[in-house]
Order: sequence, then structure tokens, then C-alpha cells
Amino acid sequence: MPVPSSPSPGLSRIAPLPDLLISQIAAGEVVERPASVLKELLENCLDAGAKTIEARLEEGGVRLIRVSDDGCGIDRDDLALALTRHATSKVRTLADLEGVVSMGFRGEALAAIASVSRFSLTSRAQGASHAWRIAAHESVGEPEPAALTSGTVAEMRELYYNTPARRKFLKSEATEFGHCAETLKRIALARSDIAFTLFHNGRSVLKLSQSNLPERISAILGEDFTSQARTVAVESANISLSGLTIDPTYAPVSAPNRERQYTFVNGRFVRDKVLAHAIREAYRDVLHGSRQPMLCLFLSIDPTAVDVNVHPAKTEVRFRESSAVHNFVFRALERVLAAPIADTPVHPEHPPHKSAVVYGKSGETSPQFRGAYPKPEQAGLAIRDNAADAYFSFVRDAHSALPSDATTEDDPTVTEASNPPPLGYALAQVHGTYILAQNAGGLILVDMHAAHERILYETLKNALDQRAMSMQSLLVPAVFRASETEIATALAHEKTLSELGFAISQSGPEELALRAVPTLVKNGELIQLIHALLAELETHGASSLVASHRDEILATMACHGAVRANRLLTIPEMNSLLRQMEVTERGGQCNHGRPTWTALSMSELDKLFLRGK
Repeated sequence: MPVPSSPSPGLSRIAPLPDLLISQIAAGEVVERPASVLKELLENCLDAGAKTIEARLEEGGVRLIRVSDDGCGIDRDDLALALTRHATSKVRTLADLEGVVSMGFRGEALAAIASVSRFSLTSRAQGASHAWRIAAHESVGEPEPAALTSGTVAEMRELYYNTPARRKFLKSEATEFGHCAETLKRIALARSDIAFTLFHNGRSVLKLSQSNLPERISAILGEDFTSQARTVAVESANISLSGLTIDPTYAPVSAPNRERQYTFVNGRFVRDKVLAHAIREAYRDVLHGSRQPMLCLFLSIDPTAVDVNVHPAKTEVRFRESSAVHNFVFRALERVLAAPIADTPVHPEHPPHKSAVVYGKSGETSPQFRGAYPKPEQAGLAIRDNAADAYFSFVRDAHSALPSDATTEDDPTVTEASNPPPLGYALAQVHGTYILAQNAGGLILVDMHAAHERILYETLKNALDQRAMSMQSLLVPAVFRASETEIATALAHEKTLSELGFAISQSGPEELALRAVPTLVKNGELIQLIHALLAELETHGASSLVASHRDEILATMACHGAVRANRLLTIPEMNSLLRQMEVTERGGQCNHGRPTWTALSMSELDKLFLRGK
């Protein structure tokens, strides 16, 4: 393929570009596709103070985009200026630009759109006797009288009619319309006080009435999201974060759902690397596999602390103190996601989703409550007050299991509880793997290994942070075979292992001796744990204790130290685990992001057995 030759210097003189070509070059940055046109027109409606906006599209927005609003309108003398490059009513000085609060401010969008389409603008300013219309094809015409009750109508026809090469890059009608619909939804999420209507090819596709934010989020993202999400409301001196973020248990699996992460800065939808990284880090410890969080978050910050004049499409921003913003968003989300089960009641406006626990009101018994609970003190609960002692004992002589044939009628230790804890009280164990419990709403199922793994993990993190990792010396050292690499790693990281609570020494050419272990994992699979731990240290090095891999090492310790499947527990031991789950941060997921518990409400159980049918 021949390579285009570059022009020789000095062959042509420098000359200013024609205005139309300048606008068409700008259109290459502003008008990427029909959705870009719709975005600019909708943002002008917002800046005009509109309360009702209607968008009509044909053929995915390529043939027609018509946006009408009931805003303040444009004076006759300003109509021609509105279609002129770098003419705007929103910015006058550099100070205005540095603290801009309007959606638009560049003053080039309408001019760019008009340069690559057949564009017209009809508007009636407040107090005017009638409306005026101006059209722009190759050039801007003169305003003419028109009929319009109020507000403005912007109409774009035949996008790229004069630049057919650009039109070839557009996708199918369905694809382009999908981008347009997504653009409107993003703006509608930020402005729940405005009513939006979207038509495509004459058919009503979306109708959103004025509402509050939770209702608008539910209308756009679905009731499933709002019922499975956690509320975010964190405020500091000059910055705040609010909105909804998905409970990790219900995070969608497929990668395309990354598109369902809506982040707004001062009401403007953005895709920012700082925010994306903070979100990813906050969810890192609670997501399973390829799951991605769904969220709708609104960051409010001093306008002078954020630069929105970064990209013509205005979907990128730059923070003056990016590290401070990152830390604030990360800590805010981490705090919400780390909230213990006991502190995360279901929002009363959103009924719990299937497999979400039902909470009874304080001091009342749920109307669906059927049955009774053992009193905590009679069930022999052993709840630890000290977080460092969260590892519950499996010593059988502390408590005895309730008789397997006990019933609520003949057992004097069982009574109806008026205000049971969120996870209720244990009933039985299934195949040594799952705990069955009963709470005010129905049946609770707990994966005891996953739950205990999270409890150990959080306790280990706290102990390491506070340098309070207690050690248990072994009466007889555990001697095991080790490779040369493992022996070298153990000797090189002796101090690191000691900080983690292990005492290991070489006892032979191919042997290591384990002499002490952390008290929290003393009943775990110690030899397997040591092999896994040495592999982590060999890979990540000693810096892992203060860097990003510290948690991976502690997670490995927790996984091997947690109670395994087929371990029979007594009722008191099960209840002890439930109580610790309720007060443990991130107790709803294990270290790998798997759910630790789920629930079936009484209505769901009734459906299974066709009760009332």
C-alpha cells in the first residue's frame, strides 16, 4: 500500500480556515454520533431551566432529533449568536470558567451541529409576543416569526448529509438509538425534578414524570437494583457523596454491566479514572469472580476544585486534589459496604428481594412470624466482646446440644422472641455444611465455612493493624517436608512470619518445624496453611504486609483456618457464629466474594408448598 507523501515545506502559504470548515473540524470532536447531538441539546434545556423536555428521534437519531423544552427561551437578537462559534451566555470571565456550574459553557455545540446537518432553532423568550425561528444549513439565515407557546425547539435533520464519509462510520439504527436512549437516561438520573419523554419513529419509548431521586433511579435502573442496593450518604467539609450502590451479593456477573455504573460530578455524568479506581478498590474485598458493581453515585464538590474543561464531550474531569477525592470516595463506599448485617436494615420503601433477609420492627413480632425462638441465654450463646477473641471455641464441654427431638411445645427453654436478631437463631445443621436458622421473616441459610472465613479475615486484619496478633505455642512442633524454595523463603521472611503470628525454623535439610501459630487459626489446617503462606510470601515479598497483597495473605490464613465442611456443631456454637456474623464488617460475603447467607421469607416458603392456593 503506498504511503501518502507529506507536503513539502514552503509549497503553500498559511491561510485562515473558512468558518464552515472550522465548525466541521470542531464537530469531529463534539458530534461523534447522534447521541452526542442529543446530549448537547438536552444540556441546553437544563441550562434554560426547563421542567419538561421531550425528545423525538427518527432512524436512531440520524434522520431526525427534535428536542423541545419549556425553559426560558432565547431572544430574537440572540438566535443568530446561538449558532455562532464561541458565543455563550454562561461564561464571561476566567473566574466563571474555573467555577462553572452550567452544563454547557464552550459555545460551540450548536455551531458544530449546524455545520454537519440541517438545523433549525425555534424559541420564544419569556414575555415575548411570539416565537422566532432561525435555520442553518450551509450558512445561518435570518430569524423569522414562528408559532410556539413557550420554551425552545431544536431540530436536527440528516446528520452528516454534507460529510458522507463521516456518515459511513455510524452503526445500525438500533445501535445508534440505544446510545441515544442511554444518553437521555444519564441526564434524567441527574435531574429527577425534570419530566422527560422519548419518542422513536413516532412511538413512545420512555416517559419519566417529575419525581424524587429514589423513584427516578428505580424507574431507570429497575426496582431490582433499588431493592438490592445500599444507600450512600457521606458528607465532609467541601465534598459529599450520595446515591445507591449494589449489595455485593447481587452484583451482576457479566462484564457489560460495567456500563451500569453511573457516576456524576456536580450533576454531570462523567467517566473518571480516579472515581473508577476508588470504586474498584472499595469492592475488591467483597466481589466474587468477574462480578461488577452497579451503582448510581453523585459527587458534590466545590466547582473550583474540579476542571470540567478537559474534553469537548465534557465526560471527563480533572480534580485539583485527585488523591483526596479518591480517598474520600473509597472510604465512603468502604464504610457502606463494611456495615455489619445488624446495621443494614432493608429500606422500608423497597420490599426485600428474594434471598434478602426480612427484618421485624423493633419491639414487634412480624405478622408472618410463626413459631418461637430459644432465649439467647438459654441457648447457651457465647458472644465475644473482644474482637481479638472472635474465633469461637469448638470445645464440646462448654455447652450441650439441644435434644434432636425437642419441640416448641415440650421444651421449657424455647419461647417466642419479640425482637429476634437479624439472622435469628439456629435450628439445625445440613450435611455438616449449612446452618438453618429462623428469624422474624422466615428461614435463614448460612454457609458456615464462608461465614467463619470472613469473621477470621476481619479479625486478622484488625489484629495485624493493631500489632496484637496473639500466638499459640505448639506443645510438640509440627515438622513437615519443605522444598528448598520454601525453606529459603521461611528463613528470609522470619520477621514477617513473626508479625503474622508464626514461628518457623529449619529442622533438617528438607524439613521445617512449625513451633507457634496465630491463636485465631490454631484449629485450622496448619501445614496446608504454611505451604500456601510461603507461596504468597515468595511471590509478593515482605512488602506485602503494607502493600496491596497484605489482604491476600491474611485471606489465605483465614481460608485455611476457618471451620471446614462436615464439622458438626452444637446449637450454641451455631448461634455463636450467627451473632458474630451480625457484628462483623462485610459479614455478608466471604473473602472470595461469595455470599455467606441467604434467606427465604414465609411468603416464598408458602409459594413452594402452594399454601393458600
